[in-house]
Amino acid sequence: MPDTQRPASARQRALRKLGLERPIDLALHLPLRYEDETRLLSLAEAARCVSDEPVQFEATVTHQEVALRGKRQLLVTVQDGDVQCLLRFFNFYPSQRKQMAVGERLRVRGPLRGGFGGLHMMHPVVRAAGGPLADALTPVYPTTAGLSQPVLRKAVQAGLQEADLRETIPQELLAGAGAWHHWSLKQALVFLHHPAPDVSLAELEDHTHPAWQRLKAEELLALQLSQAQVRQQRQQLRGPALMAGAGDLPDQLLAALPFRLTAAQRRVSEEIAADLAGPLPMRRLLQGDVGSGKTVVAALAACRALAAGWQCVLMAPTEILARQHFERLAEWLTPLLAPLGKQVAWLAGQQKKSARKQMLQAIADGSAALVIGTHAVIQDEVRFDRLGLAVIDEQHRFGVGQRLRLRQMQDDGTQPHLLMMSATPIPRTLAMSYYADLDVSTIDELPPGRWPVTTRLVSGRRRAEVVERLRRWLATGAQAYWVCPLIEESEALDLRHATQAHEELVAALPGLRVGLLHARLPADEKKAVMAGFVAGDVALLVSTTVIEVGVDVPGASLMVIEHAERFGLSQLHQLRGRVGRGAAASICVLLYGAPDGGRLSDTARQRLKAMVETADGFEIARRDLAIRGPGEFMGARQSGTPLLRFADLAEDEALLAWAREAAPVMLARHPGQAARHVARWLGTRMEYLKA
Repeated sequence: MPDTQRPASARQRALRKLGLERPIDLALHLPLRYEDETRLLSLAEAARCVSDEPVQFEATVTHQEVALRGKRQLLVTVQDGDVQCLLRFFNFYPSQRKQMAVGERLRVRGPLRGGFGGLHMMHPVVRAAGGPLADALTPVYPTTAGLSQPVLRKAVQAGLQEADLRETIPQELLAGAGAWHHWSLKQALVFLHHPAPDVSLAELEDHTHPAWQRLKAEELLALQLSQAQVRQQRQQLRGPALMAGAGDLPDQLLAALPFRLTAAQRRVSEEIAADLAGPLPMRRLLQGDVGSGKTVVAALAACRALAAGWQCVLMAPTEILARQHFERLAEWLTPLLAPLGKQVAWLAGQQKKSARKQMLQAIADGSAALVIGTHAVIQDEVRFDRLGLAVIDEQHRFGVGQRLRLRQMQDDGTQPHLLMMSATPIPRTLAMSYYADLDVSTIDELPPGRWPVTTRLVSGRRRAEVVERLRRWLATGAQAYWVCPLIEESEALDLRHATQAHEELVAALPGLRVGLLHARLPADEKKAVMAGFVAGDVALLVSTTVIEVGVDVPGASLMVIEHAERFGLSQLHQLRGRVGRGAAASICVLLYGAPDGGRLSDTARQRLKAMVETADGFEIARRDLAIRGPGEFMGARQSGTPLLRFADLAEDEALLAWAREAAPVMLARHPGQAARHVARWLGTRMEYLKA
């Protein structure tokens, strides 16, 4: 009878949901906080400690009843000396009633409350009195449904005992590294799971204790080692050397453009050209603020690939952005490619079958020299003849698998050059830590003629006033955007959706054409609405965030973002970048909060404050990192578990500097230990670094 794998138990499934599969995963699953079960107070002493902090005392049950006061509840009165306390349970079982029978002596733990009714506790932890007290703080772990703290504590303890916690960092790299180097990994983990009661809780909670520092140093070292390994692997890869004839098309494009490149655009174009001419596949991030002119730099890179006889693909996250790239690049390049029998091809998910079939054939036979589209360009049916360069716009909007797919689209063993573009600049420490094999080019100046955008914060209670000012603005012949966060009603969030806002604004602005744009519109309708807005026939465009990137309408000089507190900082900056593209001074109005007022969260206040204080994309990125942390900033949710779980790049620069120095030495002198160290900390997440 063949062996069959036993189905996972509910406990195993819950552990897997938390990413806890190996003993080392359990050992590295650190507590969120701690509870002190090492001290026992009298009830009288506990009564002087009424607060949110749990207390522990022993007392005797003097009364028990099940009451029906609105909701069925178990009421248990306990007494210690002359002091009484009422224990209240809304969820209880017969076994608990038996445990807390009159006359039983109990050990009770939980936050103690006072008031007119006397001392009371809601759902305290109860066990039989007596028995030894804990000799360490009790850990409270991050968990999930179906996984209780006692079960998780037992699993973590087993992981600590089973995991291979032998040292992997050579002693020579630890000398003089700081107080944390006196702690071994095993000592640090055992301590953090069971800290002594006299330890500083502040040091544990803010992760400054040497045991925490040891873990963060190990994690950062693993990341630096894995980056070095990926760089070594890259030396074995082959990429097309895009040199032959590369002077023709780029020069022709520059001569045909109606503007001159900025010094920053020329500099990054030269950096990219040098990479393309080399034998290794380029891995370069082109970053620049909204409107800095990344598209023309990508067009020049494409020209170098096409002139050398290779194909280029450009992938964008939304059909609107991809369509805009297609229209602009087709306008620039079609006159140059047509005499060569080549074309700029369009490929998207909602394309007609006949048109798609025709494009697929042109891509396969090489007559489609430049292919532009959404993620449709990486589907299995797409076959390139000679793909030499892949460009990804707004790269953080794509998942790791999608980016890796572009690198694997050649069948001959070569990898295409990869140029990733982003208008969300990446702070230097983040780039050093999250991108293993990436060179960064930065366009740090805006083209001439770009006006700074004035940003104003306006309460949602003044919405009618904003609409009236909008009417007067549009009456001058200007155009505007009105951005909403949702398409249709949500029970969870009381937000004005785009369709309702559109209806209200149509009624409030008679004689003006108001367009509506959102992701669920059919492609033809989207195209028609955008064409009307670009042509100036549509005065006001009501939209969701589909216009966040790539939309370029110089006549639009006002943007109203409704419920601005619901947007991320990077997203707000991107949206603001849709205005200020023409000769007129532009304004971005951040309409925050519901019409009836209401409190904003601290995070929302920080975002809105940053938007008013700066228009510098690099400063916006720095603040965004501080607010969100590196995991969300880098789109870690697209790629599974964040690469950094413990270290904080904003606070741990000294540890990062140590790791960057130690990694190449360890890899050169102790390759076996380096491999074990990376496997322990990153496991399968190594793949993320390659994308």
